[in-house]
Amino acid sequence: MSQSKPSGTPARARLLARVALACALGAVVALVAASGPGGLLVLVVGLAGAALTAVGTWWVLAHHGTLRVAGAVLVVAAPMALLVIYARADVWPAALVALALWAAATLCARSALRGARKPRGMRAVACPLPRHPVLIMNPKSGGGKVGRFGLVEKAEALGARVVLLDAAVRTDVAALARQAVAGGADLLGVAGGDGTQAQVAEVAAEHDLPFLVISAGTRNHLAMDLGLDRDDPSRCLDALTDGEELRIDLGDVGGRAFVNTASFGVYADIVQRPEYRDAKAGTALNALPDLLLGYAGHPLDAALDEIRLESQQALLISNNPYAAPEPMTTGGRRVRLDLGVLGLLGIRVNNAAQAADIALRGTRATGLQVLTSRRIVVGSDAERIPVAVDGEALTMPAPVTCSIRPGALRVLVPKHRPGAPPATPPMHWRDVLTLAFGRPRPTPATEDRTGGAHTS
Repeated sequence: MSQSKPSGTPARARLLARVALACALGAVVALVAASGPGGLLVLVVGLAGAALTAVGTWWVLAHHGTLRVAGAVLVVAAPMALLVIYARADVWPAALVALALWAAATLCARSALRGARKPRGMRAVACPLPRHPVLIMNPKSGGGKVGRFGLVEKAEALGARVVLLDAAVRTDVAALARQAVAGGADLLGVAGGDGTQAQVAEVAAEHDLPFLVISAGTRNHLAMDLGLDRDDPSRCLDALTDGEELRIDLGDVGGRAFVNTASFGVYADIVQRPEYRDAKAGTALNALPDLLLGYAGHPLDAALDEIRLESQQALLISNNPYAAPEPMTTGGRRVRLDLGVLGLLGIRVNNAAQAADIALRGTRATGLQVLTSRRIVVGSDAERIPVAVDGEALTMPAPVTCSIRPGALRVLVPKHRPGAPPATPPMHWRDVLTLAFGRPRPTPATEDRTGGAHTS
């Protein structure tokens, strides 16, 4: 583990911040330089197009029948109308130049913030290798990755005992893990989805045993945040012969552990439906109008520290906060899993105007709340609340208490692993301005053990 050394703001990050501001200024100049009132037209029409697209999306999600059809038409027509207006007003060259400059400004700004805010990664330590590892594998998970990558044969060749789940029978995975511990297992591992990972991880934490994550699920969120290889799950098995250990937190929802998220509200209600497994998109589209507009489901309250959120339609509680909780981004991830806090994303959208506000302002919109806390209590006027725990559909008696178990889980990972993809930092232009022209301040060197050492 390298020692941290004070350092000023990285020169490259400062340069990128200045380039970002220059590109942003260039975009404004391109608009102003457009002939006549064209510059203002580009800006106003562009914002109107984004708002109308958000309104159309809201109608599609929140309504049935004619209004849903009208929303679908608006989602397609608004961008097309935008192009027609630009072409007829002969301002499309200025629009294209401004759009290109703004895209470059955003890209440079995010790169600058990412370079200036390199987080200190999770600390890996040396550990003895397991002698009696037991791995539980789900042959159906991830579309059959266990068989496709020969995980059973490779694990047994490395000395592990493999317990293969029978997809035709509902199995108590936690009970299997406890039987393995009683039989002398000194490591528990899972090749399966995050829901199965969570159940076995809880048993490993109870007995203070190392836990092995094998990325054989569909999305593999936990594997991604640990920096494991999600393309070739067999590489996760390298930890059995050349591994090191990370101490990470576990989330707790109503006494049950979770490794990623516990969801309340709209999503949790949808995954409870029997038809969801066979037709996810159709089931969600049919259920959303009633859930969003309050015809079904129950509004939620969340109490944390001295803050209380009321009448939320959805609450997403995560084991450590996500780096970029913007609702329009994809591939969000957690930079660290050992900060000892829960992340909370609360959503309340009751009309098209609020949907447009979220589309335009992201996490600064009034309909979104992004917070952290060690303890969150979720309440409702219903006796029981639907909860999706790492994607698994459950119901729990209200109120439901969510908490964090700091350092509860020992995770064995390969010493040589791809590392987690770079996290996208929150995008605030005032931070870019400060980075570009503010006084350099000392920042500690960082070491991201999920993907190798980095120093500023």
